[in-house]
Amino acid sequence: METSLLQNNGIEALPQFLTSLAIGLLIGLERERNPSAKAGLRTFALVAVFGTLTALLSAKLGSPWLLIAGLLTVASMIVAAYIKVPAEENDPGTTTMVALVLCYMLGAMVWYDLAKLAVMLAIGITALLYFKPELRGLSQKLTRRDLVAVLQFAVLTFIVLPILPDRSFGPYNAFNPHQAWLMVVLISGISLAGYAALHVVGARYGAPLLGFFGGLASSTATTMIYARHGKGNQAMLNLAASVIVIAGMVVLLRLLVVSAAVAYGALPGLLPVLAGGLLSGLAVALYNWRKMGKAAELYVPETSNPAELHTAIGFGLLYVIVLLGSAWMADIAGSQGLYAVALASGLTDVDAITLSSLRLFNLGQLSEQQTVTAIALAVLANLAFKFGMVVFIGGRALARQVAAGFGAIACGVIAGLFAL
Repeated sequence: METSLLQNNGIEALPQFLTSLAIGLLIGLERERNPSAKAGLRTFALVAVFGTLTALLSAKLGSPWLLIAGLLTVASMIVAAYIKVPAEENDPGTTTMVALVLCYMLGAMVWYDLAKLAVMLAIGITALLYFKPELRGLSQKLTRRDLVAVLQFAVLTFIVLPILPDRSFGPYNAFNPHQAWLMVVLISGISLAGYAALHVVGARYGAPLLGFFGGLASSTATTMIYARHGKGNQAMLNLAASVIVIAGMVVLLRLLVVSAAVAYGALPGLLPVLAGGLLSGLAVALYNWRKMGKAAELYVPETSNPAELHTAIGFGLLYVIVLLGSAWMADIAGSQGLYAVALASGLTDVDAITLSSLRLFNLGQLSEQQTVTAIALAVLANLAFKFGMVVFIGGRALARQVAAGFGAIACGVIAGLFAL
C-alpha cells in the first residue's frame, strides 16, 4: 500500500533527477571557471534537471514535441544572453552554448534509461572543456604532414575496412580481405601512436623513451639513425647503443600485444620466447643506460610518417604474399618451407610473417609449435639484419656495445624456443 502510494507520488523517479543534477553540476563546475561564460554551476545543473523533467512529461503525454520545445527554449535563452551582453574579447560563446544544449540532452537521456552512457558522455565533455589549452597547443604543433597522416589512418579504418568482405578467398582460403586490411590498420595504428609519442615526449625524457617510442614507430629506422650518430662520437656511443637495444626489445613487446589481439590461443607458446628475449635484453639495456650518464645529447630520429597510404598498402601486400607463401610452402615442404619464408621475410619486416603465421594458426593450418618457431626465426633474422646495419653504419665500437644487447635478446628467444 505504501509502495503504491510512493509510486503514485513519483518518488521512484528521484534517482534519475539526482543523476541529471550531478551531470549538470559536473559540466557547470568547469564552465564556472571561465569568466566569459554566461552559464555556470547553477545554470547547467538546472538545465540538466529540466531535460529530465521534459523527457518525463513527454513520455507521460506521449508526445515528443514538449522535449523539442524545451531544447529550443534552452538554445534561445543562451543565444539571447550572449546577444544582450557580449562576452569578453568578443568571444561568441559557442562552446558554452553547445555545452548547455548537450547538458539538456544528457538530462533527457537519463530518463530514457541511458544514465550510464549519459554519465560517461558528461565526463568526456567535461574533460574536453577543461583541457582546452592543451588541445589548442597540440593543434598548433601539428604539421600538415601530421594532419594528413591522421586523415589517412581514419580513411583506412573507418571507410575502407567496413566495406571489405569478411570472407576467405584463394588457395588454402588464406586470403581474407577484411582480415588483411585489419592487420594494416593494427600495425599503422601502433606505428602512428609511436610516431606521435616520439615527437611529443621523446627528447624530454631521454634514452628509454626514445628507444621505446622509436621501436614503436620503426625499430629499423631508429637503429639506422642512432648507428649514424654513434659512429666516431664517444659521448653518443652508450646512448646510441641503449636506444638501439631498447628499440629491438620493443619489437618483442609489440609482437606480444599483436599476438594477444589476433590469436590469443598462441600466446601461451609465444610468451616464453618473447618474454625470454625481453628480460635478457632488459638486463643489458639497464647496464648500458647506467654507463651512459647525463652528458650525451639526445637526438630524435626523423622517421617517415607510418600512416602514409603507400606504406600501409605496401605492408598489406607483403602480408598477403607472406600469408599465401607460408601456406604454400608449409603444404609442399612442411615446416622447413615455412621456416625459410620466416627467415627471408624477417630480414626486413617481422610483422608480416608474425601476422600471417597467426592467421594460419587461427585457420588450423599451423600448429602452435610451428607458429612460435616461425615467429622466433623471423625475430632472430630481424636482429641479425639490424646488427649488420650497426656494423656497416656505426662501426665496430658501437657494434661491440650493441652485440651484448642483441646477443642477450637472441639467447633469451632461443632459450624460450627450446623450453617450448
